[in-house]
Formats: sequence, structure tokens, C-alpha cells
Amino acid sequence: MKAIRTFTVRPVLAESLAPLDRLASNWRWSWSRATHALFASMDPALWGEIGANPARMLGALGQERLDELARDDEFVARVREEDERLTAYLDGDRWFQQLEGDKPVHIAYFSPEFGVDGSLPQYSGGLGILAGDHLKSASDLGVPLTGVGLFYRAGYFRQSIGDDGWQRESYPLLDPYGLGLTLLRNREGAPVEIALDLPGDRRLHARVWVADIGRIPLLLLDSETPSNTDEMRRVTDRLYGGGGEHRLLQELLLGVGGVRAVRAWSELNGRPTPDVYHTNEGHAGFQGLERMSELITNNGLSFDEALAQVRAGTVFTTHTPVPAGIDRFPRDLIADFLSSGLFQGLDAGRAISLGLETWEGGDQGVFNMAVLGLHLGQHANGVSVLHGEVSRGMFGMLWPGVDTDEVPITSITNGVHAPTWVHPALKAVSERAWGDAHTDTHDWTDRAVVTDAELWGVRQQMKGELVAEARRRVAASVSNGHTPSWVEDLLDPEVLTIGFARRVPTYKRLTLMLRDPERLTRLLTDPERPVQIVIGGKSHPADDSGKILIQQLVRFSRDPKVRGRIVFLPDYDITLAKDLYPGCDVWLNNPLRPLEACGTSGMKAALNGALNLSILDGWWDEWYDGENGWAIPTADTASNDEERDDAEAAALYDLIEHQLVPRFYEREGGIPLRWLEMVRHTMTELGKKATSDRMVRDYVQRLYVPAAAHDVALRANEFFEARTVAAFVSRVREAWGRVSIASVDSSGIPAQAQAGDTLEVRADVRLDGLSPDDVAVELLYGATNEDDALARDHSVYRLSPGASAADGATVFSGTLPLGVTGTFGYTVRVRPAHPQLVSPVELGLVTYAS
Repeated sequence: MKAIRTFTVRPVLAESLAPLDRLASNWRWSWSRATHALFASMDPALWGEIGANPARMLGALGQERLDELARDDEFVARVREEDERLTAYLDGDRWFQQLEGDKPVHIAYFSPEFGVDGSLPQYSGGLGILAGDHLKSASDLGVPLTGVGLFYRAGYFRQSIGDDGWQRESYPLLDPYGLGLTLLRNREGAPVEIALDLPGDRRLHARVWVADIGRIPLLLLDSETPSNTDEMRRVTDRLYGGGGEHRLLQELLLGVGGVRAVRAWSELNGRPTPDVYHTNEGHAGFQGLERMSELITNNGLSFDEALAQVRAGTVFTTHTPVPAGIDRFPRDLIADFLSSGLFQGLDAGRAISLGLETWEGGDQGVFNMAVLGLHLGQHANGVSVLHGEVSRGMFGMLWPGVDTDEVPITSITNGVHAPTWVHPALKAVSERAWGDAHTDTHDWTDRAVVTDAELWGVRQQMKGELVAEARRRVAASVSNGHTPSWVEDLLDPEVLTIGFARRVPTYKRLTLMLRDPERLTRLLTDPERPVQIVIGGKSHPADDSGKILIQQLVRFSRDPKVRGRIVFLPDYDITLAKDLYPGCDVWLNNPLRPLEACGTSGMKAALNGALNLSILDGWWDEWYDGENGWAIPTADTASNDEERDDAEAAALYDLIEHQLVPRFYEREGGIPLRWLEMVRHTMTELGKKATSDRMVRDYVQRLYVPAAAHDVALRANEFFEARTVAAFVSRVREAWGRVSIASVDSSGIPAQAQAGDTLEVRADVRLDGLSPDDVAVELLYGATNEDDALARDHSVYRLSPGASAADGATVFSGTLPLGVTGTFGYTVRVRPAHPQLVSPVELGLVTYAS
């Protein structure tokens, strides 16, 4: 008999245990080893059964056991100590508070998914895990950030694998109270509700759940409220659970409702409204239109003035290197919503134009959320150096006439939250050796601090835990309830173990390892030096092509010849990942280059002492150094996908057979010393840069601080500078078609120049109504290639304006000493110039000398 409603009944805590409520409701427990251990000690068996969540633990433990613990002086003392540690963590100054100079007062960070812990399944993959790690590091660093997302009542799906190898999905409903979330209430105690006016006289209401992620509030909007119709209640039913209007409603609630939720939360908590808005992918792009609507309605700004102000304080991060990964909606559908009264005062036609694909080859019948994000974000970045390059090429059409390498999209490489992902056993070694568990300053290459025996011992311990968890999961997945005898021998802690786990779109090539099944079988079953592979991953419920890949892999793994040496573990999530990354010797990644924007699973494995075996894509392309793993050669010259897969699979097998296997099994005193040299190097060098602490510091210093400064500058004196910038942009755009370089003259250089000679350049520029202060005329110079093109690292020298020429052109001139040897070239260009432009080519208006 199925209950029509479920909820959690909380126990009554004795005064001595009252701090447990606060400890349970702050998700810092998910990365605090001591707090985690405190709750686990209350009943270790029950802790595992309820999914290792403190709020659930308090609800499941029972009043009798809690009363018993209240009489345990040692346990009460531990509770008090943990409460004091949490207070010190929340109240003390941290890195951000010690940062000198002007800085943001409040950053709103929008994401459609957040991966904080396995017991809060509001994530599907890397985007959400990255967002969760971003919040945790912002908390550790003291950054004044607020997360904004949606609360999905069924979260992302739970995965099981049928006897036929086919993925099956289930959606258990979540109780927010039982997870330790709190409902945002107004001063009268009533729940705060956000409302959006929709076409057809509909209204979408949402309540706001608050999850405390250390010092960071995470606001999650939930449409499951009595104010909504049944249709509207389903808006936040599942993460990525629908398409068309359902998906659009989710993104409107995230963007528009998210801004309103932050406003309400800030007012109730006495916090200033954000001066920086960071959108993690394009899903939250409507937040910019909502802020423009506010500025137009409340502050009397024009559309262009509001756009300038919103752009100044907005950071947009793109995470996809493929157009198919971008949300796109029919133009007519967007027009219906923008004309419904949702955005007061906003010109619907002009607002729609911010997301249209107006370039040659684009689809003007489509509204593109990444295009909207780039038009609304003056500060934009990709998530690895290579992804930055790919993004500049992918979106370069938004800046016509601008060289690809100058497209104003920078890059900040992702990182991972070490306290979350480093295994407790390795944390314990770190704390013994250096006094803390953080990894960015530790020198693991020093054998006097951590011996080979100790390091190898903890690596083997972590692998043993993975083997035990794999056996448990496989046994639990057997449909008839009878565990086959072979499960007891599944995997072996002494065998070289390769891990592979991620979402399963086709470009990640889950089944590349199956390209030559006979060769793979020989590697797995070698009698003296075998290999074993542990695999996990979920395919989107609507992606049958991904499900087919999983089915192929599962069927291969069930072949008695290899069974026990290769295993697919169902329901890959944060909980499984915390066993999987530390338990592998090698982490495999073989996407189609350059379709992996960053990929952080290999970073998590590396911080635990695993070596990477990967295609040079994403973060591995910039940080592979020859000692931290192996690079799979990319067959870029292959004539087709089949040939490419064959070549790269063969290279993968060769590396495993001829490099990984010999080094792993070469032992001295039972320890693979040369292997451990690579492990030590990996943990030391990647520990310095593969962390989300480094990533968040980069965001603060390179994007948040400049964005806040621009926001303040444009907002000052009743938005004087915002009005000035808007007028400048309008004036320049209107005149630019008539701007030209009439002539360029140079002198001072003999036919055979040498270093130290002086180049004198004069350019006559027709400005046709613009003033010399509106533009920068620049000499671009440097080495050239065989096509006479300037090198990407060319230099720029700004020419100075002078008197007008006889024909009305303005003369710009300069003198340049030559310091470059070899083939040398130069050109002259004119571009708009304004102190509030972040990039020289931000407006996409550039005129070159012909």
C-alpha cells in the first residue's frame, strides 16, 4: 500500500545535544571529517542505511537512542567541540576578508544544478559538481557569494541496469525538511513566495528553500506550493526532465525568480543586493533581462542604459564546446513570454534580439541562451585554456571582423574541492605529515615526510574499499536476490585498476575500450600482470544512443571470460565517486578532442594519488607534463570517425600494455617505486593548481573584482556613467560604417632594417562625426608567418592623434623602435575606445587598413 504523502518527524533534542540541529543543517558536514564522523558514530550501521545525511540521521535514530547519547559525557563534549569549530569557521576572517583594495560586496551565482552531496541529488554531472565545489571553496575562502538554483522534487534519476543491460530510471521523491533544508520565511513567519506572470493569464509561484553550504546560502526555488495549479507544480519536478515550454519555464524561474529570491533573501538578512551576477552556463540568462526590467521600471533608465549597467556586473561562464549542448528555444515561444508582462518596461523586440542567431548561417527563428548570456555578460570565460580557444572560435561570429584570438572570452580552468574529494585515509596521512588536510602546499615527493610504505599502504587501503563497494553494489543489483559465487571474487586489490566514470553522451566514447575486444580481453586476463576496469555513468533518460553504449559495455562485462575483471557499477553519483576516484590506480578519459570543455573527474582522482590516462583535451591538455600520467595520441588526421576511433583505441591499448602494466608491476620489496614517483609528483604538482580554491581565487581576482568595479562605476551619480556608456555605444555604432583609414605612411626604415632602427607611422583616419577621443588607432606589429599574417603574440602600439589633414581626416602618428628580429610586419586598425570597455574589441567594431 503506497502512502499518499511522506515526511520526516524530527525528534526532541536534549539541551546538551541542541547544537546537533545546527550541525546537521549546515552542509559543511559533507566536507568536515570530524563532523561527518560525529554523526556516523551515533549508529554506524544506520548511518550507511539512511545515505549518510545528518538530518535524516536525527529523524531515523529514535528518541531513546538520542536520550542515551545525551547522557554520554564524551559524546556531549564532542558535540560542543564541533559546534565551536563551526562557529569559528562561520565567523572568522578568511582569504577574501584579507584581500586588499575594492572588492565585491555580494556575488549571486546562478546554476541549474548543484552537486553538494550525494544525499541532495540536484545535479546530473560535471556542471553541477563544479557548482557545488564552487560554493564550498567560496565558503572556505570567505567570498560573499549566494548560490541560486532550483529544488527538483525528484532530483536527477536513480539508475538501475536490467538483465538486458538496458538503463532504467526511477525518481524517488525528496523531502526537503528531511534533508536539512529550511524554508525562507518573511518577518511574520509566512513562507516567501516568488511569482512570475506567464502568457494565458497563468502565474508561476515558487517557495525558496535555503541550504547553508558553510558560509554560503544556497537558494533553491520550488514550484511545489499550494499557490500553483497542478501544471505549475510540475515545473520543478525533475532536473532536465522535459523539453520545450517545460524547460523554458524552469529557466525563467531560475533566472527571473532567482533574482527576486536573492532580493528577498538579502532584505530579510540585512545583506546588500549583489553587485556581481555570475551565470554558470546559459540556463540562467533571463536573470539579466529581469535586472534590466528593474532598472527601467525603478530607475528610469532606457533599454540601452539598462543593458550597459547589467553587462557591467555580469560574469558569464560557458561550459560547452559543442552547439548541441546549448539550450535553444523557438523565437515565437520566447516572444509569447516576453510579451506577457513578465518583464515590466522591457521592449520585447529588442530583448529577443539579444538571443537571436543573426549571423550568416545562424537560425533567426531560434533564441540561443548562450548568445543571450554573452550579450548580457561583459565578462565571459571558458573553463580550460583549450576550451577558451574553442569558445572564441565557436562564438566569434558575435564579434564580426575580430580575429578569433581576440574574441573577448577568457578562460579560468576548473578545479575540485579537495576537502570533499580527498579520501579520509589520505587526509589522515596529510594531517599527520603537515598538520592539515589541504593539498596545495604539500610536497609529497619528500620521502622523509611520507614513506613509500605508508603511501602505498594507504593507496591499497583505498583500493580495497572500492573492491568491497563494487562487490556490494553488484550483489545488490542482482534481480533474483541470489548472489552468484563469482561476485565474491569480483575485482582484486592487487591488480592494476583503471577507472572510467562520467555522463554518457556519445562524444565521451564510453565504449572506445571495446574497439578491439580480443585485445582488451587479453589485457584483462593476463595470468601474470592483469588489468581490471571499473566503470560508471548515466545516460540522459531521452538519449537512447547513450543507453546503447551502456548496454554494450554491460554485456561485454558479463561475458564469463572477463567477468570479475571489468565491471559496470550502476547509479554513479557523488557517493560512489568518493569510493571510485581514490580506489583506482589510473583514471581514463578518452573524449573526442576538443569536445571536453574541462572534465574534472581526473583531477579528483589525481588528488587521491591516481595517474591520468587521457586524450589531450580539457584540463589535461594544459597540465599534462609527462610525469603525471600518459597522453593518448589524438588521430586528428584520420579521414573519418571510424579510422580515428581505431587509431586512438590502438594507442590506448599500447600505452596500457607497454607502459602502464610494466611500471605498475615492477616492484622492490613489494612496492612499485617508479610508479610511486609518478604518484608523488602528481599529488604535489596538481595539488597546487587542480583545486577549486585556486579556481575561485581566479574568479575573484580576474572577473568578480573587475565586474564589481564596473558595476559601481556605472551606477554612481544616478547612473551617470551607464547613460554615458549607452550614448557612446549608440553614437559609435551609428557612425562606424563611415569610419575608414584613408592612408598609412611609414618612414625611417631602410630596405634592410636592423634591430634598433626606428619606424615612424602616420595614419589618416576618417572619423565622420566621431571625435579622436572616441577611438583608438593602433599599430599592430610583430613576427609574420609565410602568409604574411602577424603572429598571435603580436604587440600593439597606440598612435597619438594630431591635427586634421587637408581632406578632413584626422592624423594619428607614432614612433616605434624595432626590437623584433626576423620577418616583421605591421598593420593599422581603428576601434572604439572607452574606459568602461573590458576588451579593446568588445563592441565587435574594428576597421583595418586595406
